[in-house]
Amino acid sequence: MLNRIGCLLLFLACVTCGFPQDATEIVKKADDLMQGVTSESEMEMTIVRPDWQRSVTFKSWGKGRNLSMTLITAPPKESGQSFLKLGNDMWSWNPTINRMIKLPPSMMSQGWMGSDYTNDDILKESSVVMDYTHAIIGTEMVSGYSCYKIELIPKENAAVVWGKIHLWISKDAYYELRAVYFDEDGNRVKTHLLSEIKFMYDRKIPTCFEIIPEDKPKQKTIVKIRSAKFNIPIPDAFFSQQRMKNLK
Repeated sequence: MLNRIGCLLLFLACVTCGFPQDATEIVKKADDLMQGVTSESEMEMTIVRPDWQRSVTFKSWGKGRNLSMTLITAPPKESGQSFLKLGNDMWSWNPTINRMIKLPPSMMSQGWMGSDYTNDDILKESSVVMDYTHAIIGTEMVSGYSCYKIELIPKENAAVVWGKIHLWISKDAYYELRAVYFDEDGNRVKTHLLSEIKFMYDRKIPTCFEIIPEDKPKQKTIVKIRSAKFNIPIPDAFFSQQRMKNLK
């Protein structure tokens, strides 16, 4: 009897002192919530600067981590530009100059369309699940949600932009509500704030992303999801250079 009570107390102590879920499992569930097996979305991006701001609307399609396509739909001057990722290769198509350009890996950290959103963010070059190790380093409240604070450290030889990432993911629904990105020297580079949780297709997800660079506090980029569908049929053949030129 005493042995059974002792085992029970030991079990309760382990549950109380530790975290009930694996950090990688939490990150994967949050990532799956936003990505799905496949996805199709329409978004609006507002680039805010001290003296001006402008908006860009675009459509995006994704299938796993190796296939993605993005089409600019407005403003008219940039409408028709498209971006494609096939595995580790990425291209952009500009109909104005009738030119296809392959993007080198060095461009992944650069701002997409002049925004604070990087090419890596748009084209999903790196995977927060596969390219990093994960550890729960605390719990905090974010926007009224109790969240796990998880530290992501790049795996050796992973082709990633960041030195480390901190994510705040809600315990109940796996909403990613905040992300802070650091360079290789441990300096804070930018913060993502996620909000406006809404029902999209078959799930509730954050639909507003605010990207704030650390060294430029008077500028930011706001991305809002207008519509999204998940786990819909998209053939692999859709993601091709030929399709880039004829997207609508």
